[in-house]
Amino acid sequence: MEERKMIYLCLAHMSETGEEQKYVKEAFDTNWVVPMGPNVNAFEQSLAEFANGKTDGSKLDRKVVCLSAGTAAVHLALLACGVQPGDEVCVQSFTFCASSHPITYLGATPVFVDSEPTTWNMDPELLEKAILDRKEKTGKYPKAIVPVALYGMPYQVDKIMAIAEKYGIPVVEDAAEGMGSRFNGQVLGTFGRFGVLSFNGNKMITTSGGGALICRQAEDANTVMWYATQARDAYPYYEHTAIGYNYRMSNVCAGIGRGQMTVLDDHIAHHRHVQELYKELLKEVPGVHLHEQPADPRYDSNFWLCAATLDPEVRIQGQENAYKEVIKTAVGGAAGVIKAVDSATTDCQPNENVEALRVFMLGKKVECRPVWKPMHKQPVYKGAPAYLNGVSEELFKVGFCLPAGPYVTDEDVRYVVECIREAIV
Repeated sequence: MEERKMIYLCLAHMSETGEEQKYVKEAFDTNWVVPMGPNVNAFEQSLAEFANGKTDGSKLDRKVVCLSAGTAAVHLALLACGVQPGDEVCVQSFTFCASSHPITYLGATPVFVDSEPTTWNMDPELLEKAILDRKEKTGKYPKAIVPVALYGMPYQVDKIMAIAEKYGIPVVEDAAEGMGSRFNGQVLGTFGRFGVLSFNGNKMITTSGGGALICRQAEDANTVMWYATQARDAYPYYEHTAIGYNYRMSNVCAGIGRGQMTVLDDHIAHHRHVQELYKELLKEVPGVHLHEQPADPRYDSNFWLCAATLDPEVRIQGQENAYKEVIKTAVGGAAGVIKAVDSATTDCQPNENVEALRVFMLGKKVECRPVWKPMHKQPVYKGAPAYLNGVSEELFKVGFCLPAGPYVTDEDVRYVVECIREAIV
């Protein structure tokens, strides 16, 4: 019998027509193997056309700058918002570290805001509380707000934007996981002053790495591009009046991106189909609850990853051995790039049944990863201001992610659900 393939959460999928190879070959044939060039320009144009289109047929006028990573996009967006050493930035706690680390690059302090239980994203009420409390404590408002589209789920855009406008604070939308997700017919990343996209190898489309920044104003796009190309002033020699960065996307990577744009809509449709299939198949599985978008028709998630929760009382095979051994290799992400630890446990971790499910599923060749650990519980951010309601910590204890990428077939989804059934004692 043929050995079953590993079913990963989400892996890049090239277009069947080979458009990526055509544009990459073109880059080599024309010797444009540098962090700029025709592919970069064309990819930016394609991204802008996608971002500017609304479901009602109207058009926005956003500009897009392609960069080396989504993290670089967050960094330059904050820089363009005027974030400086000593400033504070309100950022969602329930997210990947790339949402908050760039705040520290600029010498500023992240102010973590917990989630609301419906979308799992930034709680608007806590955000306003944080803004007012920081003003009282520091004498000034936070310099920016960074909400996140967790696993592709739109956040409460209307409420967050209303609060930002009320206090005159720019918004940097982290839509790295939410490319193609919409709120009220408008693409995420186009509501704030800036919007961040990611083209990492596990995102909706990939350039192998890379990211982009959606800019509301052409002037901001020019500023970001200037900083991304080492902030060189207009002289015939290299003159610098500001610290710049080598953040521009390469022409080769952009060639991959141009080809990937031809399958973006198909990828989004596939992820939504997988979500619906999980919803149907998990209905009768006791104690497992798929995370769904609000019934409000304005919410239109790309379901980059399908997330679920496991009731604490559900017992899983092998649960008695959970956290008995120290992890030796990375779980997901860049395998092998980890720092050795002495203890198998921390003060904030998934429940034993969730960890047991991860191990059981791995034995079945299925990647079943924990949800993001809240940033306010990360040791590196110990002591950072945080405005909490317990939602993200509770979700971290009971949540897990299921495979949803373009390579995941209907047969794979059925197999995944059958494995979950088998895992439950």
